Amino acid sequence: MRLRQIVLLLLLALVIGAFAVLDLGRYLSFEQLKASQASFNQLYAQQPFTVAAVYFGVYVLATALSFPGATIITLAGGAVFGLWQGLLIVSFASTLGATLAFWASRFVLRDWVESRFSQRLADINVGVDKEGAFYLFTLRLIPVVPFFLINLLMGLTRMKSWTYYWVSQLGMLAGTAVYVNAGTQLAQLDSVQGILSPALLGSFVLLGIFPLLARRGVAAIQKRQVYARWASVRPKHFDRNLIVIGGGAAGLVSAYIAAAVKAKVTLIEAHKMGGDCLNYGCVPSKALIKSAKLAHQMRHGARYGLSDTAPNFSFKAVMQRVHDVIKAIAPHDSVERYTGLGVEVLQGYGKLVNPWTVEVALNDGQVQRLTARAIVIAAGAQPIVPPLPGLDDVGYVTSDTLWDAFAKLDDIPKRIVVLGGGPIGCELSQSFARLGAQVTQVEMGERIMVREDEEVSAMAREALQADGVQVLTGHQALRCERRGEDKILVLSTQGHEVELVFDALVCAVGRVARLQGYGLEDIGVPTHRTVETNEYLQTLYPNIYAAGDVAGPYQLTHTAAHQAWYAAVNALFGDFKSFKVDYRVIPWATFIDPEVARVGLNEQEAQAQGIAYEVTKYGIDDLDRAICDEGPYNEAHGFVKVLTVPGKDRILGVTIVGTHAGDLLAEYVLAMKHGLGLNKILGTIHTYPTLAEANKYAAGEWKRAHAPQKLLAWVEKFHDWRRE
Repeated sequence: MRLRQIVLLLLLALVIGAFAVLDLGRYLSFEQLKASQASFNQLYAQQPFTVAAVYFGVYVLATALSFPGATIITLAGGAVFGLWQGLLIVSFASTLGATLAFWASRFVLRDWVESRFSQRLADINVGVDKEGAFYLFTLRLIPVVPFFLINLLMGLTRMKSWTYYWVSQLGMLAGTAVYVNAGTQLAQLDSVQGILSPALLGSFVLLGIFPLLARRGVAAIQKRQVYARWASVRPKHFDRNLIVIGGGAAGLVSAYIAAAVKAKVTLIEAHKMGGDCLNYGCVPSKALIKSAKLAHQMRHGARYGLSDTAPNFSFKAVMQRVHDVIKAIAPHDSVERYTGLGVEVLQGYGKLVNPWTVEVALNDGQVQRLTARAIVIAAGAQPIVPPLPGLDDVGYVTSDTLWDAFAKLDDIPKRIVVLGGGPIGCELSQSFARLGAQVTQVEMGERIMVREDEEVSAMAREALQADGVQVLTGHQALRCERRGEDKILVLSTQGHEVELVFDALVCAVGRVARLQGYGLEDIGVPTHRTVETNEYLQTLYPNIYAAGDVAGPYQLTHTAAHQAWYAAVNALFGDFKSFKVDYRVIPWATFIDPEVARVGLNEQEAQAQGIAYEVTKYGIDDLDRAICDEGPYNEAHGFVKVLTVPGKDRILGVTIVGTHAGDLLAEYVLAMKHGLGLNKILGTIHTYPTLAEANKYAAGEWKRAHAPQKLLAWVEKFHDWRRE
């Protein structure tokens, strides 16, 4: 805390102490006011300007310092100055004093609060930026809410001073008028409680509710305007409660929830049920990773007391296993299963005709139109294909198409180039290298897995290179060429060109939301990189929702399912209660070997956001189970890195690198979701010997670093004394 802040705190403490020691509060009692009313009136008649100025200054000071007695001072204003003049003086004095208290809180406390509760304050500031003035106005209308608390708490936010001033001036006017008017009738009052009759309190509550009702009214008007062009086609009755377009993770969960609460729901999917995750992403890639890892372990059998053995396998058989895994999981997402759950599944392309009508071009050639009170767009995402000259001439596959394309091959392509240094590119590069291909991974940026900390990116690069992947960072793809039988990718790096000859080119540079073909542009739903939604996942039309990759901001299967709950519940019950999507605790993992998993902040994000943190790190190479699994070959590498609030065990974020990192992360996800700190993890029994003990030992590292050394020194002296 800076010197100026300390000085101000000391001055405030002295003033408050003097107020208490001198018992100045006795002058702010109802009885004292009634006894002194005649004297005040006489003094005001003699020196009106001086009395008004002194009164104004005292009121500002009392409000700024949050002294008790503001009610008595307000009554005095009415008693001495009358209704209109008293209202004028009190209104400006109270607002000025409140603003000074607001500034004092901001100057003295905000930096301290931000350093300890940065994320929570950031979330509050988002709300303040959007609707802070509205909520402040509502609070000011209800004088039973302690105004001094409002002054102090609002000072911690980033609300603009001018906004705070004029909203306070306007919002406090009604309550001020009541008390000033009561002051004009001081002789008839027996106590302050006489002012706040049940009827008056009820009036204040109604005043506070009025803005909320007005807001609902404004929302209804806006809603009417949005739907104005469609008024003539709005159905009088609806065929369905909910229509869901897209049968991926978000669509399946939305439909499942609707059916579970007995709503009539139709799910529309043109291609394969299960979406990208089942058919092209999570499931096939993990099946491939498992086969590749086993091949790697066979080559390094000596690490486990066996013989190093070159794996003898058919690449076609490996790819067939991938498809067999997809088939084994497919029934979980099948038409039959969802039909059995009560969902009507239509296989075809759904397109919005108006905000309530979807036209379905069925795969059998028929066309059907359905109406629904609410619609969820869950169209997913598709791979980005970079606009490289010559790309179509040489041919390429994406993370979607490679599974069918490679399944037709007898042998793995000898030379594979993978474009992209993100999670998908890293997983595929390592797997293909372990299965015997010569893999070159190309990344335009300076490092792979750029969203992770630099040390994590470095470990990932080392792991890929150890498996034979040539990792080229800082290389930009320029064009593709054919020279006879050779396929060539031309790269640019540090001002000169580099050529790579390849047999297969895998484009894994990211994914983009599917926005075309669903009628969004026809009915005017705004889209940019994704469908634009509010915090309730509503689009421009409040009855049309979007969830999953098509809505962003995360392209994760579990996040899509998470959003789907909000979309479905809000779509079905939003007229009564709506829920804002909670993105506070979102985990993810990259399934290279060693795995990389994270939840919350990492160091580079904390630094970018100016969030103070402490780092606790535990090396997994010291863990008994890791040593048992990997042996004494320095292969048990990885770590658990926990970011906490300085001096506290509250978790800001966790990064885990190592075997089964994605599984180990779950304990921290649970802890962060429910506000549990490292002390709780340390106090939880973990089975021995398991990898999960790494979480306990990381918590132990934090505890050791925060041991009370002075207390322990005295305890040591105590034990020394006990031995005498």
